[in-house]
Amino acid sequence: MRNLARLYAVGAATTVLATTLAAPAQATAWGTCPAGPGVDPRQECTTLQVPLDYRAPGGPTISLAVSRIKTAKPASRRGVLLIIPGGPGSPGLNRPSVQIKKLPQDVLDRYDIVGFDPRGVGQSSPVSCDLETRDLAFTRLKPYPDADGGIAENVAWSRRIAEACARNGGPLIRHISTRNEARDIDRIRQALGERKLSYWGVSYGTYAGAVYATMFPGRTDRVVLDSNDDPDPRRVARQWLANYAVGVEDRFPDFATWAAARDGEYGLGTNAAAVRRTFLDLAATLDRKPLPWPGTTDLDGNLLRETMLNALYSDANFPMLATLMRAARTSGELPPPNTPPVAVMQNTAAHAGATMCNDVEWRDTVTSYQRQVTRDRAAHPLTGGMPVNVGPCQFWPYKPAEPPVRVTSRGPANVLLIQNLRDPSTPYSGALKMRQAFGQRARMVSVDSGGHGVYLANGNACGDQTVTTFLTTGNLPSHDKNC
Repeated sequence: MRNLARLYAVGAATTVLATTLAAPAQATAWGTCPAGPGVDPRQECTTLQVPLDYRAPGGPTISLAVSRIKTAKPASRRGVLLIIPGGPGSPGLNRPSVQIKKLPQDVLDRYDIVGFDPRGVGQSSPVSCDLETRDLAFTRLKPYPDADGGIAENVAWSRRIAEACARNGGPLIRHISTRNEARDIDRIRQALGERKLSYWGVSYGTYAGAVYATMFPGRTDRVVLDSNDDPDPRRVARQWLANYAVGVEDRFPDFATWAAARDGEYGLGTNAAAVRRTFLDLAATLDRKPLPWPGTTDLDGNLLRETMLNALYSDANFPMLATLMRAARTSGELPPPNTPPVAVMQNTAAHAGATMCNDVEWRDTVTSYQRQVTRDRAAHPLTGGMPVNVGPCQFWPYKPAEPPVRVTSRGPANVLLIQNLRDPSTPYSGALKMRQAFGQRARMVSVDSGGHGVYLANGNACGDQTVTTFLTTGNLPSHDKNC
């Protein structure tokens, strides 16, 4: 559920698709994408029919929404660069329109830039669990415990989510998984008429990209995995959630140092340690006495923690977090919240839950979860025990149809990992596990920066140039690299 509070950044109303393929392996028939916010006029759209259940390829099908912006230099074209979105649950149909503004010309000359909404997301046969309004709060979509550390409400919430998805999710809810996303990606490759596929996966897209590179190694060309998930096949998304505790602790000092340098403006502390104390004290105060926050639920300690977590994704969010903290401490006017549309939250919550629960079985006792939360709150107070708490997968009514993929070193040496040292969501320690899993198939570029997202995201010329060189020449660095 990594990107739930960033849904408004990608938007729900990207495009409506134009044409439908008769068969997956046929050449695509592209149509014009209707104009919309941020949609480049060069972006074309189509839909692709894929099996609902790959174990029954002749059975019901679902639609995948696919888009592209073709290279303006066909003579230089190498193939396609597919952008695999994060999440799970983030749409990707409009990513070509976004990234064409950032990608270097050398890359745009060599590739058609291709995007897609994963199965169940956005325009691709969307899924919904029709959750109750109370269960769509940000502090419920991630399992923050009660102010006293209790998890009874989390247990009740988790049961309601699992039951709602079983009741309202339809047949599709059982067939959303990372293995099936990898199979869908290969159908996109076939439909585009490409022998091999280059792609750029970000966040959860790194895991989906790693699974594709493991299931279909001979069909990969140049693979860039940006902000990497830990691919531990025993835990998968359960480990991703747990990693928030580490990632936030890695990243918060960047914000604290920034705020301390502006103590005259925000009054949060004159050094990083003081800013940290201010945050923890404010969260505890809001736990006891929440403040009204028009446009959302009350600002309690957990909503402050969730707002902080998402603010750490980019330095550009630091002023918003500091302003919110200052207003909450001084009884000032709280800044307006960013609240994504309910339909987008419903879609993303259902897809994220299905992916996480269908990839690997989560089973523990409530007592064990409570012990883990108590320990984690003491060890990592910034996240308040949320990363190890109980969630819907504990009560998910379906067992995974297949075991998780174990990412290995078997396959061509064509994988470049790029990673910030201080990522709040996919921490460096987890990315090292991805590097270890790929072995000699991969090289890793470690960037001395904070935030989530690396390539073309934070102005690190060394990291950006390394990725661009790989995409344009296919040359991996001779060894892992620090930037």
